[in-house]
Amino acid sequence: MLDASVAYNRYKFLGHEFLTWVWFMIENDPDSLTHESGQPVSLRIGNRIILENSRKEALETVSIKANQSELEEGRLALKKGAVVTEMNLHFRFNELLWTFDIKGESLAVSGVKVPETQSEEQADGLETSLLTQMEKYEMLVSFLHNLYKQFVKHRISRQWETETASAIKKWISAA
Repeated sequence: MLDASVAYNRYKFLGHEFLTWVWFMIENDPDSLTHESGQPVSLRIGNRIILENSRKEALETVSIKANQSELEEGRLALKKGAVVTEMNLHFRFNELLWTFDIKGESLAVSGVKVPETQSEEQADGLETSLLTQMEKYEMLVSFLHNLYKQFVKHRISRQWETETASAIKKWISAA
């Protein structure tokens, strides 16, 4: 059995690949990103992406404020060997919008802003409001769980090596 820290360091690249894949999918095939129910969702890059490039001398961190011109700089960093380590995302489902940050190496989600709804203003009490907020967090966690599951299934398939990896490399090299 692997020691937890050894396993963590051995497989943390998957989170970085996941975030790069998410960015690729947002720009190239956003319609394939769906809720577990099959309903369409909208996922877009929020206000920043953080990339890291491990060089022999030092670790280089590139922080990109996410607007279209600067996303090109992010792809250029990918071209030079950087990996996506963190990104801010906007997730829209059923006219509700969540904003959050996600870290690649641990898939930790932070800075979550859940959507507000009119029912919260008219809520009968604290308990109802709390349950409504919990449901919104669960919707986000469920979406992320299914998105990662979709990535892992795709990552271990033959299609990854034959099509996806080369498509991502072409996308990166087009920077």
